[in-house]
Amino acid sequence: MEHSGKHALVTGGGTGIGRGIAVALAAAGAQVTITGRRLDVLKDLAAKTPGLHPLQMDVADESSVRDGIAAAAKARGPVQVCIANAGIAEGGAFEDLSLGDWRRMMQINLDGVFLTFQAALATLAPETPGRMIVVSSIAGVRGLKGAIPYTVTKHGVIGLIRGLSEEYMRRPITFNALCPGYVDTEIVKNQIPGLMRRFDTDEAGAIAAIAKGNRHQKLLEVDETTSAMMWLCSDGARSINGQTIQISGGQV
Repeated sequence: MEHSGKHALVTGGGTGIGRGIAVALAAAGAQVTITGRRLDVLKDLAAKTPGLHPLQMDVADESSVRDGIAAAAKARGPVQVCIANAGIAEGGAFEDLSLGDWRRMMQINLDGVFLTFQAALATLAPETPGRMIVVSSIAGVRGLKGAIPYTVTKHGVIGLIRGLSEEYMRRPITFNALCPGYVDTEIVKNQIPGLMRRFDTDEAGAIAAIAKGNRHQKLLEVDETTSAMMWLCSDGARSINGQTIQISGGQV
């Protein structure tokens, strides 16, 4: 599917993985709606990058998602490329989790993807091709100690794309999941102070501890995830459907 002139939407598009994907799509000629809760961050990125359009949207709020995506489609056309990237990553011992902690993670990481895909699909005519991709995690294909709610949500979105790939099999739409390991982004860097205290180490030691979660024991770069995403959005990937693409330096 050619990107030029198409409308793409990236949730959590102002930073990290989402930012990399949004900029790549815009560079390929797409008109890209970038969403997030911090409008100032989105506006700053859009001011530097032609083809990006900021939209303040909270994936945990149903009306925010449905109204926001409908407005974006009215302005720029049907959402033919939808990247459900927005999410949070928090950990903690299972016995210390509250029901509120659990529900917050489900609301953002799982409900948010459901709402985003449903609202984006509503903009597409039956014959219009589309690419629906969720950013899951290696935690979506194996258990992650100390992050049970996060692990559950990332497994859940994989179930979602697998079910949708079957339900929409006769339409020109594909549903896939990217499952990256630990990427050099703000969300990973935020873990460094806690790891420094936990392991009584310096910043380099904390980064090395995080990198051990990847098979090659190196942090991934954002462009590695971006490149995989651009392939899934391409016409050459039109028969890749209901799949999980693992990016972690080796077999998970």
